[in-house]
Amino acid sequence: MKFEWTTDLESTIYKDALYIRKKVFVEEQKVPMELEIDELEGKTLHVVGYSNNNAIATARIYEKSPKIYKIQRVAVDSDLRGQQLGAQLMQEVERYTTEMDGQSMILDAQDYAMPFYEKLGFQVTNSEGFMDAGIPHHSMKKELKD
Repeated sequence: MKFEWTTDLESTIYKDALYIRKKVFVEEQKVPMELEIDELEGKTLHVVGYSNNNAIATARIYEKSPKIYKIQRVAVDSDLRGQQLGAQLMQEVERYTTEMDGQSMILDAQDYAMPFYEKLGFQVTNSEGFMDAGIPHHSMKKELKD
């Protein structure tokens, strides 16, 4: 998988990210479009994974506080799940975060995805959990090596 990053909301990369997010979150998970596209769109870095020039995975990140990067909107095309593409995407996000001198990554994982993130070294930081867009979540964190 080849990765492309952008902050340009007019770019093809961003449009490809939205395509995957709409397919996964809006169509599959029934998240309202007004919750999916939020005020952080222009403040985040968007990454898209491509295979044969087709967008197949995406995520976005931003520096929530010094050296702490929040990962959001992690999605893989439903037709291609189970092929380790999500792990490859998260490895790319970690590579980029480390390159930006990040010390930790945080995210709010949908409960069903928690084992996926745990395999990648994330740990739950709030045992109570919470609802977001009608979906149960837990906050998770991964410390990065110096």
